[in-house]
Amino acid sequence: MLIIDSKDCENIDKALKKYKKKFEKAKILLQLRERQSFTKPSVKRRGEVLKAVYKQQIASGKLEA
Repeated sequence: MLIIDSKDCENIDKALKKYKKKFEKAKILLQLRERQSFTKPSVKRRGEVLKAVYKQQIASGKLEA
């Protein structure tokens, strides 16, 4: 749960802005999307390896983005 400290004289827009920043920093939306479906650890690992291979190919110039 996110708690925003707001002063009595503070504008509601400023409080909303603070809330949005805290919300993005906490990565709550990413966690929700991640938990919607279960992915096996082996599938996760395979995705990470493929991403690393792709990045290496771009860095070496074999593949153009």
